[in-house]
Amino acid sequence: MTTYARHSPSAFSTTASTTLFRRLTWEGTVPLEIRVDSKELPANSDRGLECYYVQAPRVSYLPLVVPELKRFLMDVVFDEAAARVVKEEDWWFEGEDGTTLKWHWPIGLIYDNYTITSSVRSTPSSSQTAAPLRLVLHLASPPTDRLLLSPSAESCKQAFMGQMKEADFIRWGNTKRMTGLRKAEQDGLWEGIREHNFDEYWRVASKVTPTTAPTRSQSPPPGNSTSLHTRPPSADPNTGSAPDRDGAYNVRSVPVRIYLPEGPVLQDLVPPNLDDGLPHTLGSFLSTHLPLLFPPSSSDPPFQDLAYPLIQGVVAPLDAEVAWLGACMAGADGWVNVCIGLLRDR
Repeated sequence: MTTYARHSPSAFSTTASTTLFRRLTWEGTVPLEIRVDSKELPANSDRGLECYYVQAPRVSYLPLVVPELKRFLMDVVFDEAAARVVKEEDWWFEGEDGTTLKWHWPIGLIYDNYTITSSVRSTPSSSQTAAPLRLVLHLASPPTDRLLLSPSAESCKQAFMGQMKEADFIRWGNTKRMTGLRKAEQDGLWEGIREHNFDEYWRVASKVTPTTAPTRSQSPPPGNSTSLHTRPPSADPNTGSAPDRDGAYNVRSVPVRIYLPEGPVLQDLVPPNLDDGLPHTLGSFLSTHLPLLFPPSSSDPPFQDLAYPLIQGVVAPLDAEVAWLGACMAGADGWVNVCIGLLRDR
């Protein structure tokens, strides 16, 4: 687990630095250990090799891991007779605790949700080695009542596009940016996820995702003399000549969801700026919705006494501005997923 350096995220307001953070988010991976349910292994399978290990992209989805997993099982575990009868469309995943996994969640979110659930029993540490998320692969009898839809790549694509359209509506008050894309462009978004191709995805996503600079044309590239620990005047959403209508600080709301350990998912409208015109921070947002865990009067150390926010596997500072998070740290589906970990008593 990692922590940010303590500085204002708005210091990174140039195109180059926005791309940097988006690429860092995109290139994030999590370790998975996938074991086939021993009771469902076909006869004559090599039972010494039924575990598969992969460093999966955070922005990807479990159905997109299946083709690579299938190749491994067909080449190493199953014999020819079993390979002919096993049906990929019947495969589904559980956690090692028996929890049916939400196949339509990004893999990074599944991992972070597992992390915060474990946080009840341990204190996070920046030097802590990431443990693999242990999954159980079932080869038959998918529980359709819990999965809702068949966990296929096509169903996952439809769920992904639905999340992008919902995020589009929350940001702009309509879905014109998403519905205005050509079919080839919409397909390109998904192909970028499926192939884990940053450039292909952002070639289209940049048309619907807000920028972080108040004016696109006037934001200069970062100079050698500019410190990353200072906030340049051009980064202030309240200064400059004409505000960028596509800027992060000019959206109606930022698509944000809060995930609690073994609890509900909270969602509310999150404006980028407060009533006084100041940027809306993560700490202000959390103290409003979870005041018992993030008291409004508390100071802002890297770790609070009661809880911490985890975004893309990173413990985020409470002074991070939600507008910046929405432009740079959102998932590929456009949502900022804030997982709340609990700290044990000290």
